[in-house]
Amino acid sequence: MAPPICRLYLITPPRLDDLAGFGRALSHALDAGDVAALQIRLKDAPDDVVAAAVDALAPIAQARGVAVILNDRPDLAAKLGCDGVHIGQDDAPYAEARRLLGKEGIVGVTCHDSRHLAMEASEAGADYVAFGAFFPTATKAAKTRADPEILSIWQESMQTPCVAIGGIQAANAAGLAAAGADFLAVSAGVWSHGDGPAAAVKALTAEIARGLAERG
Repeated sequence: MAPPICRLYLITPPRLDDLAGFGRALSHALDAGDVAALQIRLKDAPDDVVAAAVDALAPIAQARGVAVILNDRPDLAAKLGCDGVHIGQDDAPYAEARRLLGKEGIVGVTCHDSRHLAMEASEAGADYVAFGAFFPTATKAAKTRADPEILSIWQESMQTPCVAIGGIQAANAAGLAAAGADFLAVSAGVWSHGDGPAAAVKALTAEIARGLAERG
């Protein structure tokens, strides 16, 4: 039986006023540990601003084998050559996202604290389901609070990978990895870390390994 795996899934800050500077920080962060994906999440930004961010950041991520996921907008994700899209319950329907991204594109779905929503997304063909928020977060207004037990139940009963999101940082990452998360989605816990993003990724990677040892 293969050992359990849990990987980092980074989410950009909601604004990127210095794309070049953020690109340098992103490079250092991605080189500091195991990162599976980068979600470009610029809430309410005009399409040209999102396009500029993708143009600047996608090559940095993809050169390191990191998937580039665009938040909310499957139409833009397809147009800009992203690897996938992440949709919420109030965004484009899954079927539309899949049509736009094609069979090879990644489509992930926010499922809050609901196994029912997650099962619907999984049965429709989603590549991952996201549960949260697990901890208080200032990044967005969390509609629900999820318990780590949902990760354990999902891991035991379903094949579709699950992402844990919401207030995650090095201090609380191990418990979610141990509970059954396949990916930990982190934003402020990396970009606002006191010692910088690279140090945050290094610390998170170590805590994920500790959590996986408990799970295994």
